[in-house]
Amino acid sequence: MDIIELLKAAFLGLVEGITEWLPISSTGHMILVDEFIKLNVTEEFWNMFLVVIQLGAILAVCLLFFHELNPFSPKKGKDGRRATWSLWGKIVLGCIPAAVIGIPLDDFMEEHLYSSVVVAAALIVYGIAFIVIESWRARRRSELSAAGALPGSRPAGAHFAASSAAGGAAGSAYDGDSDFGAITSLDELSWKTALGIGCFQVLSLIPGTSRSGSTIIGGLLLGCTRSVASKFTFFLAIPVMFGASALKLVKFFIKGGTFGAPELAILGVGCAVAFVVSLVAIKWLMGFVRRHDFKAFGVYRIVLGVLVLAYFFAIAPALGLAA
Repeated sequence: MDIIELLKAAFLGLVEGITEWLPISSTGHMILVDEFIKLNVTEEFWNMFLVVIQLGAILAVCLLFFHELNPFSPKKGKDGRRATWSLWGKIVLGCIPAAVIGIPLDDFMEEHLYSSVVVAAALIVYGIAFIVIESWRARRRSELSAAGALPGSRPAGAHFAASSAAGGAAGSAYDGDSDFGAITSLDELSWKTALGIGCFQVLSLIPGTSRSGSTIIGGLLLGCTRSVASKFTFFLAIPVMFGASALKLVKFFIKGGTFGAPELAILGVGCAVAFVVSLVAIKWLMGFVRRHDFKAFGVYRIVLGVLVLAYFFAIAPALGLAA
């Protein structure tokens, strides 16, 4: 067993565990990391590894939110179990758009879209989107404050959120908190809003967009607070990542791919590290979004996108590293 390869796998798990949940694109980071830290594996195994390592990350969500996601919990009454089943229904509904479009186009996208230019462009475009959206939300917050928002009023982000804003307004006064929106809890998330966020998730099929980034943007535009948008993003990842990993494994073996104990160890270490790091990253992000907006992530995405372009089109050719 090569300890160096295991250390590489651990570092990749670290990158995955951080970037999978923060809206900064795990793909963009993996492309850069792969330029400097290459696993000694086949290209087929590497492509499979990039997807299956996400299983470690998603298990962190299952652990952290186990009670909230468990409809069989003895601590929940009839209404609680019904609400949990409803939440799962909305999660499944939100995954349908990406599944319908992504599964048939999986091979095409892997062949034509996984390039430094596409990733860099997506990083920059959605980085700008985060800044623009948060600036708009800040203006709305200022307008409400200046107008002396009445108790019980909450700003709707979009027409999808209107019913939630009207139905849940009582006792939920807007208090000027920076994390505001018409939908302040998952219980208030309507089926239409869940489907709308799922449609935004389709954008993440483009490498560099960031699955969490696209769904959080969707949630913000459709009236969710940052906390609700982030949490629903985590939950949407459960069927998406399990499904994507299963699909990638099946294709890997159908195409004749095999791996022995060394590759299994690499995959295991990567998943284990991604799991541990994800526990920390998710807790940190949920605390961060209650007090701060996403502009910092937008700036980071733009800088990273520029660095990706600079490296592949200027630095690498100058150093004779271009493929």
